[in-house]
Amino acid sequence: MKTRKILSIALFALVFGATSFAQKSVMVGGAAMYPTKNIIENAVNSKDHTTLVAAVKAAGLVETLQGKGPFTVFAPTNVAFDKLPKGTVETLLKPENMKMLQTILTYHVVAGKMNLTAIAKAIKMGNGKAMLKTVSGGTLTAWMKGKKLYITDENGKSAKVTIANVNQSNGVIHVVNAVLLPKK
Repeated sequence: MKTRKILSIALFALVFGATSFAQKSVMVGGAAMYPTKNIIENAVNSKDHTTLVAAVKAAGLVETLQGKGPFTVFAPTNVAFDKLPKGTVETLLKPENMKMLQTILTYHVVAGKMNLTAIAKAIKMGNGKAMLKTVSGGTLTAWMKGKKLYITDENGKSAKVTIANVNQSNGVIHVVNAVLLPKK
């Protein structure tokens, strides 16, 4: 009887511990990203994503990304936006370019919640590549080099996932080191 009780307690601790680990917050841009908050509530706190947040606001996509989802977001850092040709971000943030900005931002979003394990499984099933349909209607190609996940846009430019599995209440964010662009 005592052994059974100890095993029950150990099993409870293991299950509770695994659940707690799965729901753990991740640090991004110097701020904790809480799995109980939505994509926007977390992103606004990351000092590495101020350009992305400004772009999401300018594109009128805040409500969408606060919605139920679930969404998988490949979130470029400020450094990723800085790699674009000089003046690109400023031009995209102008009201007259809202449609283009919306297309670029939604090109970084896939409907559904795809964590690293799910993407890796899709890559394996696709013989080394997984084609991900974006909310904008374009396609991203996911592939792995060793244990590192890469995402390639329709123009052949690749971004490395630098922080994976940042769980949100309405999806998951994967931080990327480049801005992905739909086919011109």
